[in-house]
Amino acid sequence: MECNDLVKKFEEIEGWEKTSDGRQAFIKLFKFSDFKQAFSFMTSIAMKAEEINHHPEWENVYNKVTITLTTHDVGGISELDYKMAIFAEKCFKNYN
Repeated sequence: MECNDLVKKFEEIEGWEKTSDGRQAFIKLFKFSDFKQAFSFMTSIAMKAEEINHHPEWENVYNKVTITLTTHDVGGISELDYKMAIFAEKCFKNYN
C-alpha cells in the first residue's frame, strides 16, 4: 500500500494524529481507569507486537498509554503500523 494511502487510512481512525517532530509517524493517547487496565492493555499490545515482529514506541504514566507508530526500516509508516493501530483500537474497546 502506498504511503499516502496509509496516511489517509490513519486519519480515518479516531484520535490518531501525525507526530509534530517531523517524522512520518502517528501518535495516540489512550486513557484508562487505573494502572492495572493500562498495563493489561500494554500486555495485549506487546503480545501482538511479538507476533508480527513490529514494536511500537510507547510511554506509560499511571493510567495513560501513549503509542507512537512508525516503521524505522522504511523511514515512515507501513502497513504494519496500520495493523497495529487497528489492533490497539480493538483492544481499547475492551476497557470502555
